[in-house]
Amino acid sequence: MPHAPVILITGASSGIGEATARRFGQAGYRVVLAARRADRLQALADEIASQGGQALPVETDVGSLDDLERLVKAALDSYGQIDVLFNNAGFGRLNWLDSLDPLSDIQAQIQVNLVGVIQLTRQVLPHMIERRQGHIISMGSVAGLTATPTYTIYAASKFGVRGFNEALRREVGVYGIHVSMIYPGGVATEFGAKAGIKRRTGLTTPKRLKLTSEQVAQAVYSLVQRPRRMVVLPWIYRLPVAMNALFPGITDWIIEQRFVKVERGIH
Repeated sequence: MPHAPVILITGASSGIGEATARRFGQAGYRVVLAARRADRLQALADEIASQGGQALPVETDVGSLDDLERLVKAALDSYGQIDVLFNNAGFGRLNWLDSLDPLSDIQAQIQVNLVGVIQLTRQVLPHMIERRQGHIISMGSVAGLTATPTYTIYAASKFGVRGFNEALRREVGVYGIHVSMIYPGGVATEFGAKAGIKRRTGLTTPKRLKLTSEQVAQAVYSLVQRPRRMVVLPWIYRLPVAMNALFPGITDWIIEQRFVKVERGIH
């Protein structure tokens, strides 16, 4: 009798990662939970187990190569396989570039959002290549398709993951490995509280467009069932992405007039 498939999820202690762990646990997957908050991981693992599932909590700092190596070893030692890798961990510090701290805001953001994704994928890849199967999904953002003011470093990290995934997809498709990205707009998670957003305009994602963690988790699950290169959530965000690509000058002007001048206090 074949073993249940295994998904490894980073950033699993809250938000999208937590919701995704629940969704895949309900679907019969064995779930490897990775994040820094060990108590939350254990509580989630216990919850999944109480519903008849299997979950392995592994305290992990995705900015540490040693931790990532230990994470993959623990997953393979316990379950013998990794079928899906969901690179979900990440954070944002949203402010003008000249106001960002060089270490805690800039370097740490790139280390977690981009370097961590690359390094963990590198650890998992030999196993997937050997088995000639697997699916690597990385968390993007609409900010990884069109960049806006105060998102300089966050957008840089997500644009970087986008380029990494595109090249990787073309490297490993011959081994039967799928590589995908998911690009959500605003999601009701802890992200906003930690991003340090302070805006005179009060501009934010309209409530009707704000996604729940569960909606994104379902999108990840659907992506595994029907692999595609990318998914944009909700679909209406394809419009500003297209606007930015086709009419960058107009996009620049609108953003400068409606956002930057107001936020900067320029008249």
